[in-house]
Amino acid sequence: MDFKDNRIIAAPPQKVWMHLLDPAVLKECVPGCQSLKGSVEDGFEATVVQKVGPVKATFKGTVQLSELTAPHSLRISGKGEGGVAGFARGGADVTLVADGAGTKLTYAVTAQIGGKLAQLGSRIIDSFVSQMADQFFQTFQAQVEGSISTEAEVPVQTIGLWQRILRVLKK
Repeated sequence: MDFKDNRIIAAPPQKVWMHLLDPAVLKECVPGCQSLKGSVEDGFEATVVQKVGPVKATFKGTVQLSELTAPHSLRISGKGEGGVAGFARGGADVTLVADGAGTKLTYAVTAQIGGKLAQLGSRIIDSFVSQMADQFFQTFQAQVEGSISTEAEVPVQTIGLWQRILRVLKK
């Protein structure tokens, strides 16, 4: 299964790149990640717990960052074994392009699943993989944008009670 998407991140490409190479950020972004140890150069050992439909499994595997072209593109690839549940392997080609004051992050994901998990059906698996990728990059975006200095933030406008009530009624 393959799919692609993109996000606009409110940070320059160099900052987004630095976060992509940070093991602590990656660990926070991988849904269900229990541990991530290693380095960009040597790869990472990971333990991820996931539930797909009725199947819950602990995957132990590796994650590699390759084809690094700073700060423009890289490939994230991984594979994991989940015992009787089966296996999962896949990757994402990630590109970064300056977009005004931010960065357009584009990703193309490929994934393969085998064993008991593959018996769940392609619609469930496709939906799950899409959801996992979206959750990874949504969390990644929040991590990058959350590290922006507070001086650069626009003050939040407070709204009154009547504006809140009108917003609720309009929905």
